[in-house]
Amino acid sequence: MSTEQLTPELQKEFNPWLNADARIEEAATRLGLEDGIKKILKSSSKELTVHIPVLLDDGRIEVFTGYRVQHSVARGPGKGGIRYAPDVNLDEVRALASWMTWKCAVANLPFGGAKGGVICDPNIMSDGELERLTRRYTSEIIDMIGPEKDVPAPDMNTNERTMAWIMDTYSMHKRETTTGVVTGKPINLGGSRGRAEATGRGCLFVTLQALKHLGMVPTQVDVIVQGFGNVGGMAAKLMAKQGIRITCIIEYDGAVYNPKGLDIEKLMAWRKEHGSIRNFPEGETMPSAEALFLKCDVLIPAAKENVITSETAGKINTRILCEGANGPTTAVADKILEDRGIFVIPDILANAGGVTVSYFEWVQDRQGYFWNEQLVNQRLEEIMNESFWDVVHYAQTHKVHNRIAAYMLALDRVAFAIRLRGIYA
Repeated sequence: MSTEQLTPELQKEFNPWLNADARIEEAATRLGLEDGIKKILKSSSKELTVHIPVLLDDGRIEVFTGYRVQHSVARGPGKGGIRYAPDVNLDEVRALASWMTWKCAVANLPFGGAKGGVICDPNIMSDGELERLTRRYTSEIIDMIGPEKDVPAPDMNTNERTMAWIMDTYSMHKRETTTGVVTGKPINLGGSRGRAEATGRGCLFVTLQALKHLGMVPTQVDVIVQGFGNVGGMAAKLMAKQGIRITCIIEYDGAVYNPKGLDIEKLMAWRKEHGSIRNFPEGETMPSAEALFLKCDVLIPAAKENVITSETAGKINTRILCEGANGPTTAVADKILEDRGIFVIPDILANAGGVTVSYFEWVQDRQGYFWNEQLVNQRLEEIMNESFWDVVHYAQTHKVHNRIAAYMLALDRVAFAIRLRGIYA
């Protein structure tokens, strides 16, 4: 269903910027932040809209619209991905930039928050068209980005090749190779080992801590994962290796369920061969919407925004909700989950593994010295575990649920930096 087909109430509920704003408002009020600081925290620092002419393969010229938003640079350079999608819009980019500020603050990384996007359909564009689009977009936002200003990364429909094009374009303009301008690059161009698995691995680490916190045994729990891409697929694979039972994988075109546990590596091979997880012989194929409400101990929405809503929050049947995706739960649904006693690991904590290893990549590029994967994973685990307990203790101290605790912790850290720096006038 498109946004235009939704009722006005659901359009408001599904607006990512309004969701972000509602959480900021509640956290700021509970912290007792002064109005001036709250206004700063609720506003973007910079928003740039660019119009990008691209020569298509058939000789036509098409003009695409792109955005780059810096929400905050109070704690360090902006950090955030670039997504290519037909439904990219400024409100979405604003919200994602805001979430990056809080995500970096929760993980205590020396970054602010930023995000970028281009309205296009990469599925119908050739590699040459995508490269020309990327290079022109980079040249249009070049004054906003840089290792000390704003460091982009891959996001929806962009990848390490996209980052290589951005790095090269930036370097050509600056007349020097600048590997630290983006993260998520190929390893041979200054990328970090462990980056591709980082977000899924971070979900594993915080889930293990949540199980420990609640007195649950990892090998005795059932996990359902929505989304079988880089985040959900990697989280499922890593959890299965830990002996955790993955009973259901949900994709956009169907789900596969086996109460005894799925062989994730076999399922990945099946999807690679058949283009879908449906009809996997070692599980039952069922509709995606039905599978979301199966009983489990841990539910990991790792696909898209607005999955847990006012309509679905009362139907999910889980003890722990670990948000692998950005914004999978609407602000309206938070109260429903809280009333039901579901332990939420909020997105700004649960999926912070990606930006954490992006931080490691940025550090390695600046050092000119690169770490082995064992060291990357060890340091990721330390930060994710510490961040998890920071949020839990904040929730206990302030008697709030985990999401608002995470926002309060993040806002407190950013507000502290703003006060230290002062207001330049």
